[in-house]
This record gives sequence, structure tokens and C-alpha cells, in this order.
Amino acid sequence: MLHSPLPQLRPHPRLVFSCSTGFLTSDVTAPVEVFGAATKKAWFSSYEVIVVSATKAKEAVSEEGLKIVADRTIYDDLKLDALIVPSSYTMNDVLKNKDLISFIKKQSRSASWIASNCSGAYLLGEAGVLDGKNATTWAGGEKKFADSYPKIKVQFDRNVVVDHNVITSNGGPVSYQAAFELLAKLSSEKFANEISEKIQFARLRNAFK
Repeated sequence: MLHSPLPQLRPHPRLVFSCSTGFLTSDVTAPVEVFGAATKKAWFSSYEVIVVSATKAKEAVSEEGLKIVADRTIYDDLKLDALIVPSSYTMNDVLKNKDLISFIKKQSRSASWIASNCSGAYLLGEAGVLDGKNATTWAGGEKKFADSYPKIKVQFDRNVVVDHNVITSNGGPVSYQAAFELLAKLSSEKFANEISEKIQFARLRNAFK
């Protein structure tokens, strides 16, 4: 893992999830559960967890049918400390959203951490956030990702990849693993393990034995 000096956090840091209709449910709900639970703790209570719509409409429906109403939109004046970008089975329309790409590019200049789950990495790639960095995307899609963005050092068969202040993951259930990775960076391994135990994620160690 590579590390670099990070910007100082604001007094009330914001952890933001961007999404638009067609997003994959667990790419958003997994980190929302992890960080939502963390904000109940004194050591993470200063964080505000919000969902930002990638369009002017605040309502979005996931691929699996979950309807959510975002707190803000990418057109609001937002200063973020961490941004997590989810994915969609069909990324073509999302990648055509130039306002979203500009939003990601702008936030990457000041946010302490930028993260993506599954093919959300394509949005980071389109914004140039991953140029020269190690990164991954959905499992099995690494070659296509590498062909699409030759400046990215695509890592194969890796659940989660951390390079400097950017985290990418395979998405789906692995979105939990990525969320805990980010939580550890924002707090500590001890606190991340505490939340893992609280939401009983740690029990998955024995789930498939």
C-alpha cells in the first residue's frame, strides 16, 4: 500500500456516496451501513454521511429496485472529505454524464479519500483520478478496464486496492471490505474492527466453511 500526506479534515467532515438510477444496491448500502454505524460512536460522530444524486433529480432506483432519496445533488456547493462512487451494470449512460465526471474530478482535488466499488472505477478512470495508480474493478472485468484506460495500473484478482488516497474494489459484497478499509484509514484498524463486530460482519469468517 502507498501512502501520502492527506489534507486536514474539516471540523465536520462529510463522507458522500454519489448515485443515479440503476446503481447496484450493495455498492451503496454496504458502506452506508458501515459508516452509519460508525457515526454513532464518539470517535466518528463528527462525520456526516450523505447521499448525493448524480442528476438534478434526488430520487434514484437501484438495479434491484431499491428506491432512495438523496440528500443533495452534484449541482450543490459541496466540500467533501471522502467520496465513494458506486457502479451500474450498464455504465455507458453514466459515463456520458459529463457533469458527474466534472464533479468527481473537482472533488478529487480536495477530498482526503476517493473510492469506487465495482465498475464505479470507470468513472474514476474517466475523471483521470486513477492515472498512474494501481486500481481494480469488478472481478473478471480487469482486462477490459485496462484496455479502456491504459494509464491505469490495473490489478487482477484483487478484492480491494489502495493507492495513495484512492480505494477501488470489486463491489457487491466486497463493498463491505472496501468500506472497512476506508474506515480504518479515516480512524484506525481498532475502530474498524469494532464496527465489524457491531454489525456482525466478522462472523462471515466462518460462513462458508
